Amino acid sequence: SNTKRTRCGAGGLRTVWIVNGYRSVDTPYGRGVSYSDLEGLTRAICAVLARKPGRLTGVEFRYLRLDLRLSQKSLSELLGNTEQSVANWEKRGRVPLWADKHLRLLWLAANDGHQPVANVVARLNVVQRLVNQRIVVEETRRGWRSRVEEAIT
Repeated sequence: SNTKRTRCGAGGLRTVWIVNGYRSVDTPYGRGVSYSDLEGLTRAICAVLARKPGRLTGVEFRYLRLDLRLSQKSLSELLGNTEQSVANWEKRGRVPLWADKHLRLLWLAANDGHQPVANVVARLNVVQRLVNQRIVVEETRRGWRSRVEEAIT
């Protein structure tokens, strides 16, 4: 068709084409694309990925994981696997059927208003952030002060 479309560059999803809701913009780094509702676009893409027939590719698996704001480590702990396994699935594109189905169910439950699942996902995100932080306490002339910093890994 002659309809103007753009390929979705977000997350490397090569099979997603966007018909409208975007505009080309000039940036300091060259031409770019600006979306009118990026959150809505992301949710629409994730909804179709979660329900699509066939297995997820590694890139699609990663896209759903990132929309849940789960690190590879958090998802691996939830699935009872290793962080390296999740990284390999995403990189090599060979996601085990059981992991594919678990991530789809997790996304669907968290985004269809299933509060207990949404709470688990939120808690995993908080725990992961805490693991990557440190509390720094120092004495000043006015007493002790504390702050949270990102840990250097």
